[in-house]
Amino acid sequence: MNIPEILSPENVSSQADVTSKKRALELLSHMLASHTEQISSADVFDSLLAREKLSSTGLGKGVALPHGRVKNIDQTRCALLQLRKGIDFDANDDQPVDLLCALMVPEHSTDEHLQVLAALAEMFRDQNLCERLRTAPTSDKLYQELTHWRPPGHASEDKH
Repeated sequence: MNIPEILSPENVSSQADVTSKKRALELLSHMLASHTEQISSADVFDSLLAREKLSSTGLGKGVALPHGRVKNIDQTRCALLQLRKGIDFDANDDQPVDLLCALMVPEHSTDEHLQVLAALAEMFRDQNLCERLRTAPTSDKLYQELTHWRPPGHASEDKH
């Protein structure tokens, strides 16, 4: 998975003041829908909320990966939200969530959806990356951390 193909710098937000799961999903929906005319933020929100009703997408250790399928899009998109303070997200470990990476995929892209989710889950299991994301002072720095991440033990191609 190549993060810059699904995540644009405009879809990264740092130090957001969000106090509820619903508000976080609303903000992520707005971010995901903001650069396309094919869908509305309400469409994205409804998809994310429907998925959350099945079971929480809170992975634990302060991370959530809300995701959903949306009609009328042809490309997977991602948004990252770093919260100033963690919120209740019904995560399995009952810990507050302060890093949310939302994924919006075309309605009929089951295999791609699962592959991207698996890659994001692997990425956010890296506690060193999560710590760098939590302490990143700006949206630009958040974006850089994500786009330069390599799996632990992988030969690094970083050009910092």
